[in-house]
Amino acid sequence: MRKIAWILIALAILPGCKWFKGKDKQPTDPPAKLVKFERSAAVKKLWSVDTGKGIARTGARPRPGYADGRVFVTDVDGGLLAYDAVAGKRLWRMSIKEPLVSGAGARDGLVVVGSIEGTVIAADADTGKERWRAAASSEVLAPPVIVGEVVVVRSNDGLVHGYSVADGKRLWQFDRDVPLLSLRGNAPPIVNAGTVFIGYDNAKVVALRGNDGTLLWEQNIARPEGRTELERMIDLDGDMKIVDDVLYAATYNGGVTAMTLDTGRVLWTRDMSTYDGLAVSGKFIYAVDTESQLWALDNRSGGSLWKQDKLLHRALSTPVVVGDYLVVGDFQGYVHWLNREDGGTAARFRLGKKAIRSTSLVVGNRVYVSSIDGHFAAYQLGAD
Repeated sequence: MRKIAWILIALAILPGCKWFKGKDKQPTDPPAKLVKFERSAAVKKLWSVDTGKGIARTGARPRPGYADGRVFVTDVDGGLLAYDAVAGKRLWRMSIKEPLVSGAGARDGLVVVGSIEGTVIAADADTGKERWRAAASSEVLAPPVIVGEVVVVRSNDGLVHGYSVADGKRLWQFDRDVPLLSLRGNAPPIVNAGTVFIGYDNAKVVALRGNDGTLLWEQNIARPEGRTELERMIDLDGDMKIVDDVLYAATYNGGVTAMTLDTGRVLWTRDMSTYDGLAVSGKFIYAVDTESQLWALDNRSGGSLWKQDKLLHRALSTPVVVGDYLVVGDFQGYVHWLNREDGGTAARFRLGKKAIRSTSLVVGNRVYVSSIDGHFAAYQLGAD
């Protein structure tokens, strides 16, 4: 039964699947055609590499990790790879038999990943040599985070595990039920001042003390509606953001919500359905809805500041902020640079011919983008 449910979920409700049908992946809703424009952003490609066969067959959206001048990438067949963040030179590769689907979490000389089999693997960030491995309760789709001396891992079954940085010994465990039917993926845990914030597939957010897993607060930010299980499905899969003392999150079949960081009290909610997470900069919150319309919202109220629909039905990835621009990928491998103030197109590159699903990684004025077939590139805004 579990296997059947898994197949149905993976095939029927992958993020972005509403735009495609069948093996030829022809759009069911015609995507917006890309129009010519005059480039206004000083952007250049620094380098690009092939990491392997990518992650297409897993339906996962692993994101790159970064620490100490290195970027870390996972590939289903290629294992865990480390690259020089500026030059793009491969520094090492750690071959792992189990497909890695989590993306990488890195800090203080340690890089940690999770596999489709539920194995947590920690490696030395300098050499790629394995330090330890531990067993989670199910597959790990979200990148682990490191909080002091604890590695925090969220499993797909709703369990959150705390492992010792030193040797991988399990220190604590937190459990919350998750619905059987959900989107493919988990919201990445985020950390602030020793507290870990977890988003769940039932649109619940919890705050845990990182050193021992104690529950500090929990909050429902959306309510299921409708007559069928599909209609009632709500999910928090994308990036949450913290600005000052406010936590922002977005849900499928729910909305964008602002909460107080200390208690989880809801400040406001803006109706919107999204498969992805948020970007925040200044007074702006940026979100892509399920139709691939890009919205800029006021961070104090959730009110609309502008909407951009020129990339309609192009299955956009979660937006990220680089300087004065937003960067999103689409289902044909294009990387779009848009002005933060009005959503106008400022630059465009093509990474490859396959979709960009994962949230891109921003480090200073550089952004690292990966596609589902293993293309990985670094783009830079302005001069070094």
